[in-house]
Formats: sequence, C-alpha cells, structure tokens
Amino acid sequence: MSDAGTLCLGIDIGTSGVRINAIDAAAQVIATSAVSMPAPRQQGAAIDQDPDIWWQAVMAVLAQLAKTCDLGKVARIAIDGTSGTLLLVDGQGAPRSLGLMYNDGRAGQAAARIKAVAPSESGAQGPSAALAKLLHLLPDASSDCRHAVHQADWIAGRLLGRFDFSDENNALKLGYDPIGRQWPAWLEQLGVPRHLLPDVAVPGTNLGTIEAEIAARLGLSSETQICAGTTDGVAAFIATGAQMPGDAVTSLGTTLVLKLLSDRPVFAAPQGIYSHRLGDRWLAGGASNSGGAALLAQFDAARIAELTSQLDPAHPTGLDYYPLSKPGERFPINDPDLAPRLTPRPASDVTFFQGMLEGIAEIERSAYARLTELGAPALRRVISIGGGASNDAWTQIRQRHLNVPVTRARQTEAAYGAALLALHEGPP
Repeated sequence: MSDAGTLCLGIDIGTSGVRINAIDAAAQVIATSAVSMPAPRQQGAAIDQDPDIWWQAVMAVLAQLAKTCDLGKVARIAIDGTSGTLLLVDGQGAPRSLGLMYNDGRAGQAAARIKAVAPSESGAQGPSAALAKLLHLLPDASSDCRHAVHQADWIAGRLLGRFDFSDENNALKLGYDPIGRQWPAWLEQLGVPRHLLPDVAVPGTNLGTIEAEIAARLGLSSETQICAGTTDGVAAFIATGAQMPGDAVTSLGTTLVLKLLSDRPVFAAPQGIYSHRLGDRWLAGGASNSGGAALLAQFDAARIAELTSQLDPAHPTGLDYYPLSKPGERFPINDPDLAPRLTPRPASDVTFFQGMLEGIAEIERSAYARLTELGAPALRRVISIGGGASNDAWTQIRQRHLNVPVTRARQTEAAYGAALLALHEGPP
C-alpha cells in the first residue's frame, strides 16, 4: 500500500471470542480489540452455535476498535475462523442450520460414507470434517438452502453481501482438492449438490468491496475490500513470520503440534498428516499426543515452574523417555496402543522432569524428520508458540536435539496473520 496511513484488518473468530488486529503498511500493529462469546452448546457429540452470535461479536469488536482507530482508513479486511465449522444458508445468507462447530462429532455415519469413496489423503476425513457435517445436514435441509459456508466465509459474506465463495484452506475439509485446485469428481458419489459448493480463492484474494450500509454503520470506507480468509491455525502460522521452505512452527501446548512450510504437498492419512496450500507453497503438519498433558500427568503447574528453575540443559540426563499421558500415539509413530515410556525413574524429580523434556524434544526431532522422509524440505529453523515456548531451558534442550535455530514467535495471534493476508493480498 502506498499510503502509509492506510490500514488492514485481521479478524479472528475463535471458540471463546473474536479478536481484531489493525496493522499499517509496515505490518506494525496499530490497534487491537477483543470481545468474548458464550460457549457453544454441547450435547453428547453435538457441538453447535447460533451463527448470529459470531456476527454480533464481529460488529461489537469493530465498534470497539473504532474508539481507538480510524476505520475510515481501512483498505482491506481478512477473516479467519475455526477449521471445519460449517452451516447452510439461503441465497441471502440467512442461516438454515446452526453452525456445527469444528469439534462437532455427530456425523460418524457420514464420515464412514466419505471414507469409502474419498482418497486417503483427502482432508475431508473424520466426523469433524466439514464434508461430514454437510452430509449430516443434507437430509433435513430446507429447499431454499443455496450455500454451504464455513464460519469465516459467512462473516465475510455478511460484509460483502454474497455467499458463493470460500478459500483454499477452509475448503480443504469440505473435500476440495488443493493439488488440482478443484472440487473432485468423487463428491458426486456422495450426492453432494454442486450448487452448495463455493468457488474457491487463494487466501488473501480480493473478493469485492464492503456493503455500503455496513460501511456507513461502522465508519468504514465504502471502498474497503473484503479478502478471502483462512483457518485459525493457518492464520496463526502466518503470524509467526515463517516464510521460507524449511521454516517450521512448533506449538508446545497440551499436545505437540508441528507445521513445516514446504515447496510440495505431504500426505500421510494414518498419521493425520495433510497439507494446506499457501499460494505456491504448502503447510504440512502433524500432531503428537506428547506435550504438556504428559508433563501435567506427573507434576502440577506450580511444581513444573519450580523444577524448571533447576534444569541443567547443558548436561543431558541420558534417559530415553517417550512421554505420553496415556497409551496411544499417531505421529511420528502411528500406534494406538503405544505405551508411555517413563522408566527408569530417578530419585531426583529435577532429573526426571528434564528427562521428560528431552524425550518430548526427541519426539519433535523425529516428527520433523518424518515429514522430510515424506517429501518435505529439511528443517531450517523452528519458531515456538504455546505455553512451553517461554521455557528457555527447554528451548536449549530442543535446539540441541533439532540442531537448528529455535526461537520464540514475536507474534502469535491469528488475527495478526489474517491482517497480513489482507496487507499482502495473499500469503506473505
């Protein structure tokens, strides 16, 4: 953007609330805002929400941002949402179903139908996939249903006034083929009505200008452009600044989630590995069941903080652990019965704790090596996010195992990643 005063907005629709980042032409954050949302309704495997809750939260967060930021300077807006969250709408965008949330698992029968016809590498596998949700909704769909839309699509559609689009990241779990960049023929075997499927754009692509009435209500320019969005996970990856093949992001949370930027797609369905398309590059990822949950199964948070201050990363323990909170692993080892390996246990809790951290670091190394074996580029550097990213001693341990630079992300908010998509009109 040539005008240094022109802004781009990224809106992140999460499970518990909506966050927004406004950035300038230099990608500096100018203002932020956030509002909370009530938790989705849960009844057994069914987890859903009234989509109007999302819309009201987006309107509230924009109105709140307007108190500290001149929305009249906003040039482009991009939106990310929870991956796999889906609803049906009519031609004017009015909901004809609840929003079935990303973790809604009621569509088991539909998932079995998909598994019987879809390639194993398809991102539309499992009961929580958007395609399974669509098949589950179809028998009860009203005759005026015109579009199947994801969470981010619907909010962008409300701003635009049309609902016939999605992006390559959200569409992945609806069955979209990111390699051929098309809806595959096997969807016909499932009876998916073609008119419900959106036109798919590269994330960040300009889709059109905002509805004049909404612009006037919020104080936005009538020339503000709405861009194709992405999923929350991809937006968070973009926010870290990872841009080169071989750049990776490790999320050190309850589980160990790894994403590696690649110049070619990587798929290994039994291990939950699939690839999001990012322009001409790919984001290959997988998740281990190791991580924070395994640590918390042995120590509470206060004890972990106490033990962390006593770690000696320069002197490895020599222990050969595979920390898990319970049996079962998917990546880098695919074994639903894999037992935790946490013996022998030394008398010292510090040594035991350090041995666990070393074990998780070795799992991380092995996981990235597995992605490389499957065709991804060699690891170049690792950017850390999540609660464990602030543990400097663990960072030293991980860097020794990974043998590449390991840094902590300066930006981790998905809203910032979405704003970067709007700024660059595509993946940075």
